[in-house]
Amino acid sequence: MEVGFLGLGIMGKAMSINLLRHGFKVTVWNRTLSKCDELVEHGASVGETPAAVVKKCKYTIAMLSDPAAALAVVFDKDGVLDQIKGKGYIDMSTVDAETSLKISEAIKAKGGSFVEGPVSGSKKPAEDGQLVILAAGDKALYEEALPAFDVLGKKSFFLGEVGNGAKMKLVVNMIMGSMMNAFSEGLTLAERSGLNPGTLLDVLDLGAISNGMFKLKGPAMLKNNYSPAFPLKHQQKDMRLALALGDENAVSMPVAAAANEAYKKARSLGLGDLDFSAVHETSKTLDH
Repeated sequence: MEVGFLGLGIMGKAMSINLLRHGFKVTVWNRTLSKCDELVEHGASVGETPAAVVKKCKYTIAMLSDPAAALAVVFDKDGVLDQIKGKGYIDMSTVDAETSLKISEAIKAKGGSFVEGPVSGSKKPAEDGQLVILAAGDKALYEEALPAFDVLGKKSFFLGEVGNGAKMKLVVNMIMGSMMNAFSEGLTLAERSGLNPGTLLDVLDLGAISNGMFKLKGPAMLKNNYSPAFPLKHQQKDMRLALALGDENAVSMPVAAAANEAYKKARSLGLGDLDFSAVHETSKTLDH
């Protein structure tokens, strides 16, 4: 089956390569077309525009950086809407529910079908096909895409109507961002108070708050290695969108709000393109 793929950033590139490795025919597009070259080496075809990709494929997956990019690919000239009649579109970008609904309504009005499918997981899970897919929308398209989802992820959830996938992803990333900020403060506090932060990692790993993120990120953070698996600017965008969801639902979120300020501070320090674990640097610089 021919699958389209729009967006070849850290995640999209890994996901496209995974599909190709598992025998899918994939036609790719990226705003910077030169990014498609590596995918061609793995056997992909290239579409000149999003519309060209959609026209060629039964359904097309998108993995874009933010709501503005997700909307542009659909609504701009030579965008997804031009060729979507009778086709499926699966947007795996992390956006707010409002953006997802806007895309869904436009696609359905043109005779296409839509699933939102944001994913939990960053670069390594994307490379290993171990993402968690949080899907919602057209059930028939979801079922048709399950063979691809099974390659891309270790589990897919179908959450009902469009918007639920986006909301679930924002809740997950809000928790993750808040945890990373607390973890960073803890590492700095251990070091400043004369403890070995490496020993803190060992203690955490043996206790009730042991988790994969601390285990994966901690050792690199102690070496000031913030090679981007999930860029900090995207984590801050997700914190912002989650806080807006909190506003809509009158949920008090003081921990997430404080974490968001730390990510904003990190961006102001020029750390936006590094991994979101670079928020660690803000806890080191608060006294300067």
